Amino acid sequence: QVQLVESGGGLVQAGGSLRLSCTASGRVFRMYTIGWFRQTPGKEREFVGSIRANDGGTHYVDAVKGRFTISRDDAENTVYLEMNSLKPADAAVYYCADDSLGAGTEDIRLYDYWGQGTQVTVSS
Repeated sequence: QVQLVESGGGLVQAGGSLRLSCTASGRVFRMYTIGWFRQTPGKEREFVGSIRANDGGTHYVDAVKGRFTISRDDAENTVYLEMNSLKPADAAVYYCADDSLGAGTEDIRLYDYWGQGTQVTVSS
């Protein structure tokens, strides 16, 4: 069974940085395509970015392009979300999820397994 655990959330001032981690278990890690999502109270969970298993390709939504970077360390079974130049609008609970089809799509319905989330708070 696939298990995902996020960590690294916290409180940061606007303009600051945080690095979130998503550690996976349950199958060979290099086979994971991982997506990052975020959610604020009363809103739908939204796609942030993803990294593919087959070629390490990444995809980001426009709101975070140039500020967020997703990377992976297969030896550590971990995917990272490096967030720079954080804005109050980035504050949310961040989740990582497994796209078993491997495409790294923005479609939330195609993600099968989810972590428990980690809170990111950005003060202005």
